[in-house]
This record gives sequence, C-alpha cells and structure tokens, in this order.
Amino acid sequence: MRLVFIGDIVGNVGRETVKRLLPWIQEKYRPHLIIANGENAAGGRGINAAIARDLYDWGVHGITMGNHTWDNREIFEFIDDEPRMVRPANLPPGTPGKGAMIVKANGKELAVLNLIGRTFLPPADCPFRTADEVLAELRKRTKCVLVDFHAEATSEKIAMGWYLDGRASLVVGTHTHVQTHDHRILPEGTAYVTDAGMTGPRDGVLGMERESVIRKFVTGLPSRFTVAEGKWALNGVFTEIDEATGHASKVELIRMDEDSWIAV
Repeated sequence: MRLVFIGDIVGNVGRETVKRLLPWIQEKYRPHLIIANGENAAGGRGINAAIARDLYDWGVHGITMGNHTWDNREIFEFIDDEPRMVRPANLPPGTPGKGAMIVKANGKELAVLNLIGRTFLPPADCPFRTADEVLAELRKRTKCVLVDFHAEATSEKIAMGWYLDGRASLVVGTHTHVQTHDHRILPEGTAYVTDAGMTGPRDGVLGMERESVIRKFVTGLPSRFTVAEGKWALNGVFTEIDEATGHASKVELIRMDEDSWIAV
C-alpha cells in the first residue's frame, strides 16, 4: 500500500495548493490513499462542509482534525454523518463525530486513528490508553493503520511513536506546522515523524500573517491573527506499507514550495 499524508492545510492558500499539486503527487507517488489534516482549512480555524467536499473531489480520501475541530460551528451540522472525517478519539464521551475510521480506495483498506496530546493543550483523555482501546478493534479489520497524533510537545509525540511501534503502520505528528527531519522506521516496523509540517502560506508564522504575530510577541498585547497570503508550501509524508504485516517498508518526507517546485 502506498500512502500519502498531507500536513495541516491552512486557509485558502493551503486549499489552492492541494488542488494544484494533487495531480502531481498522484503521478509521482501513485498513492492508493491520500489522507490530510484539515483542522485549519477554513480561514485557519476549523473546516466546513464545502471545503471538505472540495478536498474529496480533488482526491483526498480522508480528513483528520485536531484542537481547532470545533472552531467553525458548521461542523456540528455534518460531522456525525461524515464517514471520511475523524476528530481526536480521546475527546470526552458524547463528543460529536468519531475518532477512528476505515478508509477504502483503490482496492485498499486503511484504518485511521486521530489522537490529541495533553501537554500544552486543553484537557483530554489519555491518548495512550485510548490508542490501546481503539487499535485493538481497528487491527481486527486491517493491519494497515495510520495514527495522526495532534500534539504540541515533541516528547509526547516521540513517546507515542515508540508506544505504538509494531501496532501502527505510520505515526505522524501534526499541529506545530513545522516539518521535522526525524522520519524513520522504528525497530518493530512503524514509520514515524514528529511533525508532517504545514500546507499553506510559506512566509507567514505557522500560516498566520506575520506582522500581527510579531506585534503580539513584541508588545505582549492581544492581537487578532489572520491567515497569511503569498507564496505556498506543501509538506507531508509518503509511506509504503506491507499489507501482510502492516509494517512500513519506506518513509520519506514531501516538501515543496513555490520557489523550488518544478512540475515534471
């Protein structure tokens, strides 16, 4: 199985980048499945039904979320009926939506589990214990499992990678919007990277307009952040998975921006 994961899509620039580059990604990597984190897709905060439909129409097979899941109130109108989207599984019982799903495309089945960290983020149930419970059920269906761990602390992400080594095909960190260069296959066969990076405005601050962010740091005063415009960047991860074992056989970073990308 060939899998592409696209890092956090931020605002209009991120969406247009996905639309433009997905045909190239499909040609280069020939992925059976494409999963993207969409929690910042609507103006940097949350997602709506129209944006989700666009992503599916362009070729994304499944969407993961994170701490901005509920920022766009429209999500409450459709998330319970959306089979291709997950929010963190370790949110409190009774939370709308679901935390795991089985995605089918091109004759393949992939289990997708979304988790959120607890360090420097709002309270949530234990992601490690939640992973134990949900993975036990998912692996009855398929050995190919993607875990999007939406977390702030690198230590928490690295710990999760080791904790799930051999039980997940790919553990990919999201949330910090800066791609890390620590991608590897762990000893028991799990591909891991601390953060997949961001797909959106390259020259902002984590996708936000930089002047307002700098102003907040300099003055210490509240500042309203808006999504930046300008040149784009796309970051993600490509993984090959042995379907018989669920172990990764290859992992590499996807990293492109407007100045360096040349369509071939």
